[in-house]
Amino acid sequence: MLSASPLTAGVTLLIVLLMFGTGFAVGKGRHKYGVQAPAVTGHPVFERLYRVQMNTLEWAVMTLPCLWICAVYVSDGIAASLGGVWLVGRIWYAVGYARAPEKRAGGFTVGALAFGALGLAAGGGVLWSLIGA
Repeated sequence: MLSASPLTAGVTLLIVLLMFGTGFAVGKGRHKYGVQAPAVTGHPVFERLYRVQMNTLEWAVMTLPCLWICAVYVSDGIAASLGGVWLVGRIWYAVGYARAPEKRAGGFTVGALAFGALGLAAGGGVLWSLIGA
């Protein structure tokens, strides 16, 4: 079944790469700004990098199941496309937020809308399967 969703698998790997990248940025920020673990405050740029990582992780936990449910019950192509839009939105969010907090809104909105579409598609696919259509 999973081998029938290579596009979704590729998007999943890119999402994992994004999460690795945000974690790496936090580690690099700790070193650059002298924020010793376990502290998560200290320098404003570090704090933004940390929030990007945590927010991306929080959203990925909700997005990945919807992505795969959509792939299984709707379509690999639709799931991967919506997942790709989510990924682009998260990258836009991460880059914007790291530069200045007010620059995060556009990427956040794109990611949130893509997540909503994934959730609706996944839910619709499951419901469609349950009613036997």
